[in-house]
Amino acid sequence: MEIHHDKHHAAYVTNLNKALESAPGLASKSAEEVISNLSSVPEAVRTAVRNNGGGHVNHSMFWKLLKAGAGGQPSGPLAQAINESFGDLEQFKTKFEAAGAGRFGSGWAWLVVNGGKLEIGSTANQDNPLMGKAVPASKASRSSASMCGSTPTISNTKTAAPIT
Repeated sequence: MEIHHDKHHAAYVTNLNKALESAPGLASKSAEEVISNLSSVPEAVRTAVRNNGGGHVNHSMFWKLLKAGAGGQPSGPLAQAINESFGDLEQFKTKFEAAGAGRFGSGWAWLVVNGGKLEIGSTANQDNPLMGKAVPASKASRSSASMCGSTPTISNTKTAAPIT
């Protein structure tokens, strides 16, 4: 994991920051804000921002989910929403795992809130549900959850930003 963090994720951060050098108006925005509005990114660097910004945001959430004591059995509103949307936790796990396994090549499986309801989606490569219409197969949302092992963990992904 150290190599994955220190080399792989660091490359996303370096390449995102390099791409954003040509768009100084975006420097004050978080990575989530930038990928949420890709149409505001200059066309010349949009693909680099999409790929590297998505990689940074996705991995930032991933690292938070790996911390000691994270995860566990969902409770409260999340458990209720899972039961309402999928029947129960086991049915959710089955569908979530299928979304991940069904993604050809590289990608991510997501639990998103769309119109107040939980949905499972999948994005290719480093795409993220925050990208909305820029990623036709995803469900646009501000809250997402990812699965670490077999335990769903919810996370609001508004705190990560490019690191220098």
